[in-house]
Amino acid sequence: MEGDSRPNSHRRDAISAALRRNDEDSCIIMGILNITPDSFHAASRQTSLESAIENGLRMWRQGATWVDVGGESTRPNADFVSQQEELDRVIPVIIGLRQANTDGLLSIDTRRPEVARQAIEAGADMVNDVSGLRDSEMVKVVLDSGCAVCIMHMQGEPNNMQSNPTYQNCSQEVSENLKEIANALVMAGHPAQLICLDPGIGFGKTLQHNVELLQQHELFRGVKNYSILWGVSRKSLISQLTGKTKTDDRLSGTLAIAAFGHDEGIDILRVHDVEEHIDLLNVLNTL
Repeated sequence: MEGDSRPNSHRRDAISAALRRNDEDSCIIMGILNITPDSFHAASRQTSLESAIENGLRMWRQGATWVDVGGESTRPNADFVSQQEELDRVIPVIIGLRQANTDGLLSIDTRRPEVARQAIEAGADMVNDVSGLRDSEMVKVVLDSGCAVCIMHMQGEPNNMQSNPTYQNCSQEVSENLKEIANALVMAGHPAQLICLDPGIGFGKTLQHNVELLQQHELFRGVKNYSILWGVSRKSLISQLTGKTKTDDRLSGTLAIAAFGHDEGIDILRVHDVEEHIDLLNVLNTL
């Protein structure tokens, strides 16, 4: 990877600060920008390059710290997307957003090292890997670029992860797996403050597993005190808890988990609805 793709010290400090909330601050908000025709929440699908860029800019204006750009749906039984198609979807959006806002923070949601590499060269600041850095080439991309990274846990693959999720002790197994991967990065020279961990709610987990992971989040900090990201927005967990089968009806349940995360000290919330979450956090902070 080219040397000039690494963030300078000022940029790295800004990225590091955007991964960890201070005690008196609200959760950090990451807006979801799906450049896909089949993401599970239909309202989040972007239909053109222009609308994707405008919606990403709107998220920043509404108060999001991060905009997370993804070109592959990883919902259960999602359709296969070729690497070239994923690149064609996300790279023009990242370029457009970076040209329009040089300071805003961008994340690339991908499992493919080449997509991550090109996204970083186009202006992304973080790799959000739902496969948890299983690919050694993705590890190399992170180490070579010095970018921030979100390591998410997923049992199995999107096409089979919900077939029969099984754990002996879900929270312990998931947290130890993620911390082991993160610790290996640190041992290889990657700054711990540029790493966040995501328990992977809904990715190879039952309702009981998901609730347990949210309740026992403190297990994920580890001795390195890694930051924690939750991606729960409008997921089936909300449906199971509220009976709301349509994703359009799951905002209130999503906000309830966000409020819990705020009170519990979670660092980053990855959400579809930026403005509503910012309003929630502003009111909580005032009260």
